Amino acid sequence: METSKIIRNALKIAFPLVLGGLILWWMYRDFDWQGLWAALEGGMDWTWMWLSMPFGVLAQMLRALRWRQSLEPLGERPRLSSCMHAVFLSYASSLVVPRVGEVLRCGVLKRYDGTAFTKALGTVVTERMVDSLVMLLLSALTVLMQVKVFAVFFRETGVSFGTLAGRFSAAGYWVTAACLLVLLAFLWFMARRLEWFSHTRGLLRNVADGILSLRGIRHMPLYVAYSLGIWVAYFLHFYLTFYSFSYTSGLGVMSALIAFVVGSFAVLVPTPNGAGPWHFAVKTVLVLYGVGEPDGVMFVLIVHTLQTLLIILLGLYAAVALAFTRRKSPPEVRLGAA
Repeated sequence: METSKIIRNALKIAFPLVLGGLILWWMYRDFDWQGLWAALEGGMDWTWMWLSMPFGVLAQMLRALRWRQSLEPLGERPRLSSCMHAVFLSYASSLVVPRVGEVLRCGVLKRYDGTAFTKALGTVVTERMVDSLVMLLLSALTVLMQVKVFAVFFRETGVSFGTLAGRFSAAGYWVTAACLLVLLAFLWFMARRLEWFSHTRGLLRNVADGILSLRGIRHMPLYVAYSLGIWVAYFLHFYLTFYSFSYTSGLGVMSALIAFVVGSFAVLVPTPNGAGPWHFAVKTVLVLYGVGEPDGVMFVLIVHTLQTLLIILLGLYAAVALAFTRRKSPPEVRLGAA
């Protein structure tokens, strides 16, 4: 029994890595690596790349602020620094095991601030629901805003949907189908895992309290502002990188928004930071907007790699900061929750 559990856990870690690795190998099997070094050394505008990075940090900071606010109605008042370090560490840890960070950050608050683990986990579930709603609204708005643009484009160029579909190779269709199947399998697995909560009534009640914590938030406009601000920051973190490359700098904000929305859905496929599915999805959008495939492949490789390095650096900072963080004693926690 113990051996089978070890094998299952090993597969949970290995499968996302293998899936992402296979997609990346397929995309970059004929890649011009010398061209990459040339782009990094002088073929791109680093100013815009550096300007995009603070927005990646801002998005995680706003997430920490929103999380702390959603914990207050439950009588939990962790330190803001602990929330931020927990969020930083959660993103970095998810690069190794996808989705593990959502549980890890609840454990960090439990360890350093005495926050009830199950209540924190419930608020994380609420976060995911709110983020999903924002993404759906953003996606619908983007499609509606682009309908006329697409209609003019198709009418004036004579491009049909069949022509666009023809730009996909057979392998591209297989990669898309594989990503969708993996996403469905992941959702099924998470649904099965939720059955575990039914074993303990108290645990289930705490999780439910966390999910319903929105009812007690005192400053709902601020919560909404945090929620919108997170995604605005994420978008600017992505969009400003367009100006780092000559072949994307003239595409415009709407094309970037389309690529951002498609990429955001692609990262739902459980690979480290969406590696593989994100590359394929964003590259495909860029190609449909007229960017050459070699340039599109170069863009997604550089942007994703640098943004992933930022996540790693924030995670390392959080790990060091937590090592020097004083844990709250139980009496202090109770006082803070009063």
